[in-house]
Amino acid sequence: MSFDETFDVVVVGSGAAGLSVALTASIHGLSVLVIEKAATLGGSTAISGGAVWVPGNPHLSEVGFTESREAVLTYLRAILGNRMNLPMIETFLDRGPEMISFLERNTELRLAPRAVSPDYQPDLPGAATGGRTLDPVVYDGKALGAAFTRLKRPLNEFLVFGGMMVNRKDIDMLLGATKTLPNFWGAAKLILKYAADRITHPRGTRLLMGNALAARLIKSALNRNIPMRENHAARDLILEEGRVAGLVVDTPQGERRLGARRGVVFASGGFPGSAAMRDKLVPHARQHYSMAPQDNAGDGIGLGLDAGGTLGAENVGNAFWTPVSVMCEADGREVRFPHLILDRAKPGLVAVDQNGRRFVNESTSYHEFVEAMHRSPAAIPAFLVCDAKFLKTYGIGLVRPGPGSPRRYIDAGYLLTGNSIAELAAKIGVDPKNLAASVAEMNAAARSGKDRAFGKGSTAYNRYLGDAAHKPNPCLGPVETAPFYAVKVFPGDIGTAAGLETDTAARVLGKDGAPIPGLYACGNDMNSIMAGSYPSAGITLGPALTFGYIAGLSLAGKL
Repeated sequence: MSFDETFDVVVVGSGAAGLSVALTASIHGLSVLVIEKAATLGGSTAISGGAVWVPGNPHLSEVGFTESREAVLTYLRAILGNRMNLPMIETFLDRGPEMISFLERNTELRLAPRAVSPDYQPDLPGAATGGRTLDPVVYDGKALGAAFTRLKRPLNEFLVFGGMMVNRKDIDMLLGATKTLPNFWGAAKLILKYAADRITHPRGTRLLMGNALAARLIKSALNRNIPMRENHAARDLILEEGRVAGLVVDTPQGERRLGARRGVVFASGGFPGSAAMRDKLVPHARQHYSMAPQDNAGDGIGLGLDAGGTLGAENVGNAFWTPVSVMCEADGREVRFPHLILDRAKPGLVAVDQNGRRFVNESTSYHEFVEAMHRSPAAIPAFLVCDAKFLKTYGIGLVRPGPGSPRRYIDAGYLLTGNSIAELAAKIGVDPKNLAASVAEMNAAARSGKDRAFGKGSTAYNRYLGDAAHKPNPCLGPVETAPFYAVKVFPGDIGTAAGLETDTAARVLGKDGAPIPGLYACGNDMNSIMAGSYPSAGITLGPALTFGYIAGLSLAGKL
């Protein structure tokens, strides 16, 4: 067949999954091309929290843990039930630790284990309190050289001062800069480094979380001279005698035909940017907001289905959920905020539905919070309610903590306020008696330290995200200091879970259950091995890196 260029492997997508494939295949001697539809590299990985869940990982002992494989399987069985695909899960558990050792040995990837990071349902048998989740080690973006501007910018929620990345520890240090000398010096060092960075760069070069993970993988690809081409969109697969032989790509220079001697790998980030697929697969799609890149429009999944692949149909849910608040700027621009870990679990916040009634444990995981919204139609949208003390101490959504005025958010209609609970109820359109009862319920729970209605602060995961200095329960505080505030939240996602069915080698399966020759999928283009559940932090990136590694081994004939 006639091709403009030919490689051993063509990878569609430049996030963690795609770059894991590319690096593994390249290290084993294959020629690889990575194409990226967006104008920047890193995909949804670059704007993510960057957590990587790999039970049994080689860094466990560094934080004092050992791992029982049976405990992990027990935990996953308790969550997944009959949706658990045992061969896929066992392959992940087998190859995940191996993947970390391989990439850390051969690339710039460096991961550090969390000593404390409870699984999201810590009271289930087999759950762990730490060790299974790892974070990318902080990375200096200057190492990317001119390629720094090719890296996708992180979400604004991870930035302060217009371009300085911060994590939870940094936020606490900055807010406490006037309280202790270590906080003062730590904050000063961060700010001075950021100021120096801005002399030569468009934003701070101290990279954290998913931006650090993407940067490390991109730098590794650059080190190996793996071509990565932005603004290249996959349009059609090229088949030859039933085998995927290449790909038709739309580029800034026009259509290109790319040959793939070993195979094509779809790692294009799932379907959050596809309105048609959301309408079909996501509940309450017209009131649903995604935080994933809109370039992730189901291209890989669609082409895989056209080639005879099948879409996972047994998931408990088709996306990884998070509540999202939305603000419209004066210029019409829409700003979205995912309420992941920064506000809901803190003491002094109560979530209510459109009747003014509580419907959920506010400090549960972001995924379970939206599952509760789906079960309670009156909670779409819902409201997060707090008081003046909470707003100054913790912030809420887009409103940062500290002494600044929230007037901009009030004027934009994002932050609703009232001088009394009754006035706030009128502003948000809920029954004032119900809202008053919900607030009274939370205030009683704050005094006793026990939320008997919904259990806020009752698990290790809840308390991990609360305020450890607040007693008697780090998640329970009163709502009593006027003025009072509310933010409206909608169901949303941080990525999709439904994808192409694959085997344990990441090969896309046809309707007959047999692999389609030359076609692979990983990341969110592969149906989630967690079947749309969310057991712990990092259960998307852990499998993405692992099955990318597996795909690379398979393409190189090393499985």
